[in-house]
Amino acid sequence: MSREVDRWLQWLPRWQPRPHRTRGICRRCFGSPVLAAAGLDVDVPHPVQHAFSMRMRQVVDDAVDLYTAQNAPMLHRELELAEERSARRPYRPGEGLDPEFLGLELDPEESPDQPFLFTLSGLEADAAAELAEPPPRPFTPAEKEALREEIRLADDYATQLGRLVCADLVPHRLRIREAIARFVEPQVAQLLADLERELDTPGGSAA
Repeated sequence: MSREVDRWLQWLPRWQPRPHRTRGICRRCFGSPVLAAAGLDVDVPHPVQHAFSMRMRQVVDDAVDLYTAQNAPMLHRELELAEERSARRPYRPGEGLDPEFLGLELDPEESPDQPFLFTLSGLEADAAAELAEPPPRPFTPAEKEALREEIRLADDYATQLGRLVCADLVPHRLRIREAIARFVEPQVAQLLADLERELDTPGGSAA
């Protein structure tokens, strides 16, 4: 976890605000206890939050994957089969991205007067549809119950890890806030100043 905090701090100086349309609330970041533990839940641009939360999520996901492989054979096998099906898709635009882009919408918001000829998410769905496979063998009642129990245990383990991550982030708050003050807040202040000048100058030209 500390290593991922270090990597996020190394990435932060490269962040720059970009004009974008609002896409609604990010369910991965809104109300995140991880962001609250790091002190990033208030007055921080969403791209900065998202890059951090996805790094912490990967820490938990990797640990849960290891736990599943060692303690939940049925669930592990089902996840392996899902990964094999995903690997056979010829087009996977959402994979192999840097942490700051993981989990975001693949396409920008469409304008009513300028519809897209195609979208990345649409191409991915078309590619997946071409790989239609026969349905798997249905589980027996005993197998269903065993799989539910493995899923419950994996979820409990993920919850415990999330709490540990939150506790371990508290000592990092100071350097996180110092980095925000150094690299993010000046850019946000400049962006607001530029916007204020534009609003004070009708037509976009100086008086």
